[in-house]
Amino acid sequence: MGDITGFLKIKRKEAGNRPIHERVCDHSEVEQILNSEDRMLQASRCMDCGIPFCHWGCPVDNLIPEWNDLLYRGDWRGAYSRLAATNNFPEFTGRICPAPCEHSCVLSINDDPVTIRENEVAITERAFAEGYIKPSPPVKRSGRKVAVIGSGPAGLAASDMLNRAGHLVTLFEKNAKAGGLLRYGIPDFKLSKVTIDRRLELMVREGIEVRTGTEIGKDISAREIVDTHDAVCIAIGAMQPRDLNIEGRELKGICFAMDFLALQNRVNSGEVPPTENPLSAEGKKVLVIGGGDTGSDCVGTAIRQKAISVTQIEILPRPPEARSVNNPWPYFSKTLKTSTSQEEGCERRWSVSTLKFTGTDGRVTGAETEEVELVSDNGRSASRPVPETRRIIEADLVLLALGFVHPVTDGVISELGLELNERNNIRVSQNLSASCHKVFATGDAVNGASLVVNAIASGRKAAREIDRFLRTL
Repeated sequence: MGDITGFLKIKRKEAGNRPIHERVCDHSEVEQILNSEDRMLQASRCMDCGIPFCHWGCPVDNLIPEWNDLLYRGDWRGAYSRLAATNNFPEFTGRICPAPCEHSCVLSINDDPVTIRENEVAITERAFAEGYIKPSPPVKRSGRKVAVIGSGPAGLAASDMLNRAGHLVTLFEKNAKAGGLLRYGIPDFKLSKVTIDRRLELMVREGIEVRTGTEIGKDISAREIVDTHDAVCIAIGAMQPRDLNIEGRELKGICFAMDFLALQNRVNSGEVPPTENPLSAEGKKVLVIGGGDTGSDCVGTAIRQKAISVTQIEILPRPPEARSVNNPWPYFSKTLKTSTSQEEGCERRWSVSTLKFTGTDGRVTGAETEEVELVSDNGRSASRPVPETRRIIEADLVLLALGFVHPVTDGVISELGLELNERNNIRVSQNLSASCHKVFATGDAVNGASLVVNAIASGRKAAREIDRFLRTL
């Protein structure tokens, strides 16, 4: 490392966020940019530890100490080259990844970890700004045709790697624009869609054909896609939302979080006029059920839509401030986290179960809840109601952010008769091949809903396996 004692001299310094009073008035990205000099100093905190647990914690195996050292030395081009060797889209992960690498940073044992995520996006943005990133089509084509169904992070990564290998890739997306949940699920204030368009333009110039507004299994039969391509990669995600089937669920004003988020993103992009958004939170009391990232995204979006109030509830207990004994370093820290959206103003409540929805004239007016406590039942955790804690939370709009259970099986899965596992995800072999000849599957459709960085890693693996398969033909 350029300065092996940097971590002793330099304290962690983050780029910080735009002021709350300013950012809640628009949908622009919240996070700011640190100047180059401070960013290079932050890279010097990487301590050249004997075993880089940050590398172990990163799903795409980023060579973190190497590019941190290059960044500290001012070799931005070299740093990007090393970063791009393992991650197709560091501009995405550098913005929205929860950074398991930082949780496993050796410094985080008793100090603040290296700003790995921020360093990553800074390197990538510098590379784009200075022109290091240019279209690089493959020199030779194999003549093999591959269809990738789904343009989320897994599909994008698989397409990119297969194109680099020289295969002819067509990427199919059912929506009007490519990007999957990167575009329609993640709010603009976390990930500007200009960032996605910039990368897509690069991929198209490198030879990938992107066909949007085309749903396989509906607009084109899945069997036709299989018959006209040498290999097919299914990357449709896990888009079946978990529902809350309780009394009053049929009331108007109760919807899935992803429907709410996608509509606002479509408004921002001009696909839907603002006046035609039926799920706007403006002037409403909003209840978000679910304490994860999707719930947090709903909070920030509702605040920007000028909700009167936002309440977020979670059935699990409030996380501890520090690591518990059964959650040691270097594993991901299961501690209390407050997102930028939650900082903007919402009431957060933990250990709360929703019993039923109340309403008037067919519209929701609230939710009856009660507090619960976790108890051990034959070694398994179970929720037990706390007596005399029932209450009504008033709400005009209820957003169900309870996660996703498995991929939507209508369409390509049912048409091809693909086998599913016990969790109703696509069953694949070790090489990610599905039960239909020359069909592979990757990402959340195989693993269940997870992180963007996990989807990228899975897409990269699928591309390697498909390339290996094509070379045997």
